[in-house]
Amino acid sequence: MNEFRFLLQLAGEAALLLWGLHMVQSGIQRAYGGRLQSILGAALGRPWRAVLAGLGVTAILQSSTATALMVGSFAAAGLVGLAPALAAMLGANLGTALLVQALSFDMAWLSPLLILAGVVAFRRAGRTRTRDLARVAIGLGLMLLALALLGATLAPVERSAGLREVLAVLADMPLFLVLMAAILAWAAHSSVAGVLFVAALAGGGSLQPEAAVAMVLGANLGTALNPLLQAQGGTGGPPRLRLPLGNLMNRALGCAVALALLPSFTALMAALDPDPVRLVANAHLAFNLMTALAALPLLRPQAWLLARLLPPPPPEADPAAPRYLDRGALGTPSVALAHATREALRVADVLKDMLAASAHGFATEDRGAGKPVARMDDTVDGLHRAIHAYLAALPAEALSDEEAGRARRIQGFVIALEQAADVLARDLAQHAAKRQRRALELAREGQGMLDNVHAALGAQLTLAVTVFLSDDLDAARRLVAAKERLRETERAAAARVVAAGGAPASAGGAAPSFVLDCVRDLRRVSAHLASVAHPVLEQHGVLLPSRLLPGN
Repeated sequence: MNEFRFLLQLAGEAALLLWGLHMVQSGIQRAYGGRLQSILGAALGRPWRAVLAGLGVTAILQSSTATALMVGSFAAAGLVGLAPALAAMLGANLGTALLVQALSFDMAWLSPLLILAGVVAFRRAGRTRTRDLARVAIGLGLMLLALALLGATLAPVERSAGLREVLAVLADMPLFLVLMAAILAWAAHSSVAGVLFVAALAGGGSLQPEAAVAMVLGANLGTALNPLLQAQGGTGGPPRLRLPLGNLMNRALGCAVALALLPSFTALMAALDPDPVRLVANAHLAFNLMTALAALPLLRPQAWLLARLLPPPPPEADPAAPRYLDRGALGTPSVALAHATREALRVADVLKDMLAASAHGFATEDRGAGKPVARMDDTVDGLHRAIHAYLAALPAEALSDEEAGRARRIQGFVIALEQAADVLARDLAQHAAKRQRRALELAREGQGMLDNVHAALGAQLTLAVTVFLSDDLDAARRLVAAKERLRETERAAAARVVAAGGAPASAGGAAPSFVLDCVRDLRRVSAHLASVAHPVLEQHGVLLPSRLLPGN
């Protein structure tokens, strides 16, 4: 019974450590996740800058796995080369080592202060970001409390003769210790928690120095598995595995070398600081520092090798299949929203092709010219459904107000594009088919009017994408103004109908009313595109609630 109580207490304290770490990560991501991702993306140009960026972001997020997801999203999208991405992961590993260094000192006295300050700030704060930072303070306090409890729980273990015999046997099985620690760190999804747990065991006298260092190696190896396993089920094919596999290769080679030199490595760490907790923290830092220094000059050949081993897949057979909606990124909202944004831009690309196909359908005599528009509309519908399902899977409690607003803007943008695509596929395709079926030839003026409207819609779509990506007020104004200019085109088409006296189409010619119908439908496309600007205009207070004058 005592043994069961001991194991239950140990498991509960380890769970408290993990929960504190989770609170810190979620609080930082909700407060600054989008900014951290932008900073990281801007720094991934040169290997040394990438190392420093990965180190800094991981030190703030307290998770190399979260950093790996961010860097992986850039690499998978082709926004950064594989070599700088691998360099950022070396920096991320160093970031966790520096964090362990800070937490390895005896700071248990800070725990009640951090928890108290966090709770007071959380209850009194009116701003969301302040509440998120209060959550970070509470998480840090819980982590320090958990470490103190682990040390107190493990202290009596040192006097257990039976345990000493078991540990003496395990000390001669370093490979087993590496594998055991790797499994624990993989299950915890955190090398910080894994190494701190090893430090608590060593500090309580449960582990001898060599055994503790072997478990440090295992903890580093285990957390490199998490990004690789999460990338397995993602979209994008084999190239998505390049970065996590490269990171795992670097850590595995580092572990192999350190394991071969385990006695000498341990002796060096003991000479630096014999305190068991500090020895574990120093071994963790030394391992990641030496791995980074050894791997950094070899990143370009490694990137070439990974590109050869994991070539891109053949083109998608189903164009409606999403390419960037990685389910493994749903736990990191800023990364998931970046994936959804990139998929939404695919919808804009398809709509651009639909506009070109629609214009071609009016200018050609080919009866099958409208079929590509219908096929592309199916693609838009499929992507529309996939993006909405992906955003709906985001945990609402993990979203900051800024991230929740971004998710709504993505949804609104995709809805506007899908409705515009429906107009092109349903109404305008019918008009084009009707003209071809009746062998109607558009007069030069009518054909020119339709060509000009299609060109204006293409420019309007570009403005809509600009507004979606940047929330630019000037672009939003121009987007709505472009819709109003099409009203003049509609009036000109209506004037042609009046001038013709409503006469039906002559032999071989199309009545002006046919052109007017087409222009009116194209204006509906324009209205859907202009709706993308409404949230930005409302935010700046420059959108009228109605076109009617007050009192009318």
